[in-house]
Amino acid sequence: MRRITYVGHGTVLIEIDGVKLLTDPLLRRWAGPLRRFASPPDIGGLIRPDAVLLSHMHIDHVDRASLRLFDRSVRVLVPRVGEKLLRRYGFAHVEGLAAGARVRIGHTDVIAVPARHEGKRHPWADDGEAIGYTIGTRDAIYYAGDTASFPEMRELGCGLDTALLPVWGWGSKVDEDVHLTPLTAAHALEMLQPRLVIPVHWGTYGPPVTTSMRRFDAMQPPHAFARYAGHLAPHVEVRILQPGESTLLDDGAAAIADVSGGEEPAP
Repeated sequence: MRRITYVGHGTVLIEIDGVKLLTDPLLRRWAGPLRRFASPPDIGGLIRPDAVLLSHMHIDHVDRASLRLFDRSVRVLVPRVGEKLLRRYGFAHVEGLAAGARVRIGHTDVIAVPARHEGKRHPWADDGEAIGYTIGTRDAIYYAGDTASFPEMRELGCGLDTALLPVWGWGSKVDEDVHLTPLTAAHALEMLQPRLVIPVHWGTYGPPVTTSMRRFDAMQPPHAFARYAGHLAPHVEVRILQPGESTLLDDGAAAIADVSGGEEPAP
């Protein structure tokens, strides 16, 4: 059984071959100045993964308050620059990875792959290394983390079944030099050519409502992406999950279930 749950923002629960992997956990209602507008997640179903996969060190992807919810014995994969910090947080099994590194979790291979993103935790940090991950070597799943488009994405497409691509950031604007937008994500899809794509990193967090946020439709990014993808990569299925929803990947199944912990409208 292979199942994807879009928890929200960069947080995705990937279940494959009996292994549970959780990406970039951000599980609380407030994250610095950002408020969660989507339904709160079911914490109990998320905090016992076989491994946590961290893509870069920005505070909305390595959130200390969310990480405190996990047992310190959980395996944590992180870019090399973040290894010391995660050990300071008390995690006993931290693996700092560079692009190209391969690790085994259960019966599943997890490979760190390049990303194009400035991932410094703070402006005076030495390094802003960011990575994505491919999970499995056959019918692989690609979690891009935060990234802009880059030509080497073509090399990731071999054997790729499902892509989890960010299509927004937070708030009402996004910088395509550091984040995929609906249009640039569709161009990335054109290079990757998976069977299926699930847009992530949208519709979850934003600043307290301002005039610009009132004018912004939080549902717009994934649907704009789907329209662009229909023109640029028409053979790829686009499956939009609301924050908290799950879908099965096996045999082309499109079953979707809501696993969120409550209801709250997006701005």
